[in-house]
Amino acid sequence: MNYKIKNKFALVTGASRGIGQEICKTLAKEGAKIIACSRNKKDLKKLISSLPNEKNHIMINIDLSKKINISKLVKIIKNKKIYPDIIVNNLGGNLGYNDPLGPIGEWQKVMFLNVEVAIEINRTFIPHMIKKKWGRICHISSISAIENQGPPSYCASKAALNAYVRSLARYVADKNVILTSVMPGAIFTKDGYWDQQLKSNPKKVKKYLAERMAIKRFGKVSEISEIVKFLCSDLASFFY
Repeated sequence: MNYKIKNKFALVTGASRGIGQEICKTLAKEGAKIIACSRNKKDLKKLISSLPNEKNHIMINIDLSKKINISKLVKIIKNKKIYPDIIVNNLGGNLGYNDPLGPIGEWQKVMFLNVEVAIEINRTFIPHMIKKKWGRICHISSISAIENQGPPSYCASKAALNAYVRSLARYVADKNVILTSVMPGAIFTKDGYWDQQLKSNPKKVKKYLAERMAIKRFGKVSEISEIVKFLCSDLASFFY
């Protein structure tokens, strides 16, 4: 199947591990040129060296949880005279804030990480996609957006992300700029939450899989990256 993304630039945030890492590998196999962003320099280097045609790809070591660094990221990309054809807003998390009655400052930080970073990146590069009449922006949300899984601040931020994507998508779909959102459930990632739980509390994991997962297993990062590949391809022109 020809996804028609060869030589297109793909900006991926949270790229060095887990779902983000796998998305980079999957898109690169289709010939996309990856702009991989992460605060983890060591893992970024490993990722870039593992991709086919290594010289085609760019790593940007930056911590996007800090507001000042979004403008720095934009400046770096523009200085390279590159405008992404594809954006995967994968960055997210709950920052360890689990108290449902936590201070508003915690909520604001979680909302910034999961929603505002994507908004700032999108508003910068969507005009260039409109000019080219081609763009794909996929957001990695979470099942927590519609189910009670995780702290309220995280659930609320992912629900807000979905609402933002659903609304904005209608404004740009006729320009062939397609915005989508993927909502993974429990995905197993190396050194991730479920990996840690499997080592520290295997009974809890067994119970969760038996009672909460209809498929009786965790999802794989590759199962998410393949969906994202389709949504970032020329074949996804009817999505909005």
